Formats: sequence, structure tokens, C-alpha cells
Amino acid sequence: MARARDPEERIRERNRRLIIKAGIEIFARKGFDGTRIAEIAEASGLPKANVYYYFSSKEEIYTAIIAHLIAGWDEALKYISPEREPAEAFRLYIKAKLDYARKNVAESRLFASEIIQGARFLTKKDREHMRRVTDVHVAVVEGWIAAGKLLPVDPRHLFIMLWAATQFYAEFEPVAADGLRKSRLKTEDYDKAAATISETILKGILPSGR
Repeated sequence: MARARDPEERIRERNRRLIIKAGIEIFARKGFDGTRIAEIAEASGLPKANVYYYFSSKEEIYTAIIAHLIAGWDEALKYISPEREPAEAFRLYIKAKLDYARKNVAESRLFASEIIQGARFLTKKDREHMRRVTDVHVAVVEGWIAAGKLLPVDPRHLFIMLWAATQFYAEFEPVAADGLRKSRLKTEDYDKAAATISETILKGILPSGR
């Protein structure tokens, strides 16, 4: 039987979520340098002193947001596993990646802005984690290639291509919406994107007959 969490722990988790959510919205709109702790406190509905209780600085909030996004990407990557067939794995991964981007637009844009500005707050630990996770899933793709389940393809470039395709809809929504002749993107547009990206990619990497 799972141990019930104590009330104080639940309050801590709730308050941290409120602070991170408020931070995402304000950092995405005003950038790191233009954001003040007082604004995050006001948006979160918590006193400024409470924000400092959970995070020692706005830099710590910012890096926590980046870590949260990376964890979301990790969750989508779980579908790229040797137990699955490649076609199913890539369809599920692409759908999960687009769903996460759709539900976390501000977070995705914040990360894109951070990278464009030189990745000042992407920590060494985060970089090493992303490299390590990428290596694990590159090995899965290499295993599928060795087993004849995929055509020879550079796995790293394949992942970069997928990252670009799945992030574009959130990070550059106005451009994507213009391309679709819409004022804004809806869930159905992300679903169509998932189907189109999946089918296009799979036709290029699956052996004929699979």
C-alpha cells in the first residue's frame, strides 16, 4: 500500500508548481533579464517571501523550468524502446512530443529563446543528461538498423529532424498558422501534424513491405 504524503509535502509541491507555472508565463513574455521575483510572486498568488523559501533566486526558478521541460521530453522518448516495432515507436514518440509542445507552448518558446541567446542557463548537468539520453535512444535505432527493421540512416540526424519538426508548431505557431491559413492552431492541427510527420519519416526509413 502506497504511503500517503503528508500535508506539508503536498503544499510544498503545489507551491513549487504555482511558482514554476508563473515563471514560465513571465519569463516567456519578458525574458530572464526583464523578469523580477516580485512579478512571479504576484502571478503565482504567493507572497514574495514564500517564493524565496522555495527558490533562492530567479535563476534557480529559470533552471527548474528548463529541467521540467527536459523531463517532459524524456517522457516522450520512452516510446523509443527495443521492445516496440519501429513504426509504432516513432508514431507514439512523434504524437507525444507534439502533444507536450501543444500543452506547454510558453515553456517551449522559453527554451527556444534560451538556446538562441546562447544557452546561458542550460547547466552542464542538463547538457550531460540530454547527451546521455540521446545516446541511449540512438543505440535503440542502431539496433533496429542492425536487425534490418530500418534502412541505414544516421540516428542522430534523424532525432534532430524530429525535434525540429515537432517543436516548430509551438515555438513558431504564428508561422505554422499562416501556412495553414488559420488564425491559431488547434488540437486537430497538431494531430494532423503528427500523422503527416510520422508517415513522411516512416516512408523514408522503413524497408519496403514493412
